[in-house]
Amino acid sequence: MVVKSQLKLIKSLHQKKNRTQHGLFIVEGEKGIADALANDLVPYLLLSSQAQSAINSFEKISDRELSQISALKNPNGYLGVFRIPKQGALNFKDWVVVLDGLQDPGNLGTIIRLCDWFGVKQILCSPDTVDVFNPKVVQASMGSLTRVSVYYESIIPVIQKLKVPIYGTFMEGSPIQKITFRTPGIIVFGNEGNGISAKLSTHITEKIAISSHPASQAESLNVANAAAIVFHEMRR
Repeated sequence: MVVKSQLKLIKSLHQKKNRTQHGLFIVEGEKGIADALANDLVPYLLLSSQAQSAINSFEKISDRELSQISALKNPNGYLGVFRIPKQGALNFKDWVVVLDGLQDPGNLGTIIRLCDWFGVKQILCSPDTVDVFNPKVVQASMGSLTRVSVYYESIIPVIQKLKVPIYGTFMEGSPIQKITFRTPGIIVFGNEGNGISAKLSTHITEKIAISSHPASQAESLNVANAAAIVFHEMRR
């Protein structure tokens, strides 16, 4: 039986400071929880309001209680609390995606999922990027968070001495069709509104542009959509 103190703890995990303090984060949905367990994440508490589940270790919770602690408008019946895993060392032996100040949880979650799809195993985020264990990021990653390592460090000190190509997306870059992607490499995506910061831009060795259709009146692409196109061209 779930007690009030447990509900209070889970509710507090919607905030980054409490996730950091307790070393815990929330995963919602039966599939996401199953993926986390399959990838050896350590469960702290598994809750379900459903009568049956393929996972046997759920504790029963009422729909009302679940709605109080869920980050979803319409809870799907399953909520897991997991211990935040320890990361191995970041390395640049293969592709690394760098995210400079992304703020939208949906964008980060989608990019994590894209990295999983295209075989990119590491993401380096600037400290001001949205927290990877934000419940909305976890939800948008659709389980891929368990297979992609995400690091938070000041970007320039990490990359400035590397002897690998550093690609970045810009409105005025070379057409992506003409870019030769070389492995290992780094691909940088900037903030949704401001793009890649001026300081970081000086470290980009190849600027990439995704050309719009001549009839298009759109100002720009969503960063996650741009990432999908870049990853496809990178692997092609």
